[in-house]
Amino acid sequence: MNNGIFIIAHAPLATALRQCVLHVFPDAASSLAVLDVLPNIPVDESLDSARLTMALLNTRQTLVLTDMFGATPCNVAQKLVDGKSSRLVAGVNLPMLLRAITYRNEPMDALVARVLAGGTQGVMQVNVTAPQNQQRKPNDQNHDHHQQ
Repeated sequence: MNNGIFIIAHAPLATALRQCVLHVFPDAASSLAVLDVLPNIPVDESLDSARLTMALLNTRQTLVLTDMFGATPCNVAQKLVDGKSSRLVAGVNLPMLLRAITYRNEPMDALVARVLAGGTQGVMQVNVTAPQNQQRKPNDQNHDHHQQ
């Protein structure tokens, strides 16, 4: 079972995410489709493009990922997805997408669970220390000058 992955996002995010995925998984091109939703394009026109793009994936089931709930790409996807042969997850990020590609052969329910876990586990605060090759001067009062 090879599920298709379809990203619908504000331009140029969908294409950029696809390029990132293909950098890591060059063999995933046939499983991954994208639609960059352009500004000032009617929703019906974007929906027509989404239908055509999804059909080109030629898979039994498709996981549709959008960038943000409530925005035009998600609204288009909601009209496209039927909940049976296709499922929708909003809030795509790269860890989520890489997990989707990695587990695209699993049953759809398992894939959605893995994608949601990957998306949330990939978001974290990272503690930052001073770079190893730069020492602070003893009289340096502005400790944040490198962030300006």
